Amino acid sequence: MIEVLVVDDDSRVVQVNAAYVGKVPGFHVAGEAHSAADALRRLELLPRVDLVLLDHYLPDETGLEVVQEMRRRGHQTDVIMVTAARDISTVQAAMRHGALQYLVKPFAFAGLRAKLEAYAELRRTLDGGGEAEQADVDRMFGALSAPSEPGLPKGHSPTTAELVRQSLMNAEGPLSAQEIADRTGVSRQTAQRYLKLLERTGRARLTLKYGDAGRPEHRYVWATRA
Repeated sequence: MIEVLVVDDDSRVVQVNAAYVGKVPGFHVAGEAHSAADALRRLELLPRVDLVLLDHYLPDETGLEVVQEMRRRGHQTDVIMVTAARDISTVQAAMRHGALQYLVKPFAFAGLRAKLEAYAELRRTLDGGGEAEQADVDRMFGALSAPSEPGLPKGHSPTTAELVRQSLMNAEGPLSAQEIADRTGVSRQTAQRYLKLLERTGRARLTLKYGDAGRPEHRYVWATRA
């Protein structure tokens, strides 16, 4: 099993990302952290950490500063940045500090799964040891080039998609399309369209609420809460 430390300042995001990791065969969540200091402490205390899923925006230090301190302390643990930071300077600095992958928020399960599967493939290649021919080197670097999460279907707005996603993630229970519409300010029809998209991609699950008469009400819950 590949042991993963999930680091993010938002406890809900940590729970979601940890649940995502747990759904990918061959991966196990070794621990969770919500700050730079906590992440570094857990790296010292946990029996083994192979990979860190690391947010950049932490309350005490940045994710890049965590990577620098890890290397200073001799930790060669692999790092995948999982963050909303998308400015080129941060991405470039992450590459220079040795981050293997960079996943920009928001993303769906498929996006993280692709990165983890690519990482697992790289580890399998490296575990063979020995000397590498050019074809072997190309395969190692190619393993990190997993396709990114597919974009939204034509006619869908990333801003609206994120509003609906956040409303569903932050809800304590299933919500109807009308409840999502009330929370986001979009129409009920628009909310329904985005909820169906989340359901089709496996990020939300449909539940039915039966009343005294008539058709059951469609209600949606974030997949990791179902």
